[in-house]
Amino acid sequence: MNKELIIRSNSDGVDFALLKDGKLIELHKEEDSNNFAVGDVFIAKIRKAVPGLNAAFVNVGYEKDAFLHYHDLGPKIPSLLQFTKRVSTGKLNDFSLKDFPFEKDIDKDGKIANVLKSNQSMLVQIVKEPISTKGPRISSELSIAGRYIVLVPFSDRISISQKIEDKAEKDRLKRLVKSITPKGFGIIVRTVAEGKKVAELDKDLQNLLGRWTAMCKKLHKAHHPSKVLGELNKASSMLRDIFNDSFTGIQVDDQALYIQIKEYVQEIAPNKESIVKLHQSTTPIFEKFGVDRQIKTAFGKTVSMSKGAYLVIEHTEALHVVDVNSGNRSNKANSQEETALEVNMISATEVARQLRLRDMGGIIVVDFIDLNKAENRKKLYNHIRDEMKDDRAKHKILPPSKFGLIQITRQRVRPEMNIKTREENPNGTSGQEVEAPIGILSKINQDLEIILKKDYNKVTLNTHPFIAAFLTKGFPSIRSKWFFEHKKWVKIQPRDAYTYLEYHFLDKNGDKIK
Repeated sequence: MNKELIIRSNSDGVDFALLKDGKLIELHKEEDSNNFAVGDVFIAKIRKAVPGLNAAFVNVGYEKDAFLHYHDLGPKIPSLLQFTKRVSTGKLNDFSLKDFPFEKDIDKDGKIANVLKSNQSMLVQIVKEPISTKGPRISSELSIAGRYIVLVPFSDRISISQKIEDKAEKDRLKRLVKSITPKGFGIIVRTVAEGKKVAELDKDLQNLLGRWTAMCKKLHKAHHPSKVLGELNKASSMLRDIFNDSFTGIQVDDQALYIQIKEYVQEIAPNKESIVKLHQSTTPIFEKFGVDRQIKTAFGKTVSMSKGAYLVIEHTEALHVVDVNSGNRSNKANSQEETALEVNMISATEVARQLRLRDMGGIIVVDFIDLNKAENRKKLYNHIRDEMKDDRAKHKILPPSKFGLIQITRQRVRPEMNIKTREENPNGTSGQEVEAPIGILSKINQDLEIILKKDYNKVTLNTHPFIAAFLTKGFPSIRSKWFFEHKKWVKIQPRDAYTYLEYHFLDKNGDKIK
């Protein structure tokens, strides 16, 4: 498995495309205007507590107040409030917490009005970015993420990632971390810490303590509300969270960003520094690595897959609905059940990819093709769980219902990635839009692959003149690539009367191939 990170810098931000074996699986955008990223810490003001919701609305400087529920306060909130007050007024200059007297923990099922007062200052962290009409979701349980560990102020717990399964390794890490953890802080050990030595963990810890101290120094003169600790830039935070030995390349098209990323990789994985490359070709970086084409074909309402199957993805206010269709695939299976299982397995892989790619959150309902056998339903359920193992967002998958539906809940912490794949109708019809030519091209490719496997001697493609020109222009043209791949020449016939998305394959007698 090869992973590549392609980074494109432009005037309004930076785009990140994560490829797995050449296939686009994640797409992120860092916008210069986003001042409320997940992980940012703010010194904020309590606007008002709402007893009916057992929550408070907090002014963090966004146009809409942030939402803070009682369960997101954390048991140590009285200690955090006391610490924030003393540091902000200049009465406390030691930020280490080793001599700081902790207050009594709050009751797990208490009332927010007994803990917070209007106009009170407090430290909060963004856990969910502003989405649609809602302000950010925040927590006062602060955490500062590093490469190997996460530092949790006002805690005494040491936790090990559940993805580390070896009990001996868990015990070793717990013992090591316990020996270096300062008083007043808790630590969460991340999955990538597996097999690491104490010196590497301690270096990460000292870096995080340095960030904590720098944040505390800002509090004395900070304007309320304001950001006092920013998350790492998107490139560094992505590498911190997903970088591992399976990465084979990081391509960047901006000199300053290239130097910055090279330095960060040198710090976290010196032996991998050489995989960071500066893209200097005249061809745009997303076009060179096929990202633009994959974006066009993956973000539409209809998503084509191998063997003619396709998904239809509908978005509503409350949930996402995904419909699985077998399409016009040739049936080489022995039975309808086998065909349904094959299409469902292909679709489950694509659904898992689409959730990550679009960063879809909330409730997702997938309508798979009905399976009669219980063992096949179990096979499908296990397959989609395996495909979603690499998904960093918290998610839960329910087994197939008796109607063949699989329900998924997926944590939404950022606005969904939504890319327009439709273009103005080139036929000149005012106000009408059609799918971009690259989208229709993937469907033509799939149909052609099925047709050429059936031993037709002569194949003619009738299509709109714009699409015909698109397929035949340049060298090597798309038609030439078909010839190199299938060893058969496809005649392309422009048809002025066709609509933009209409096409038909004909055999040597001029009959339509279905």
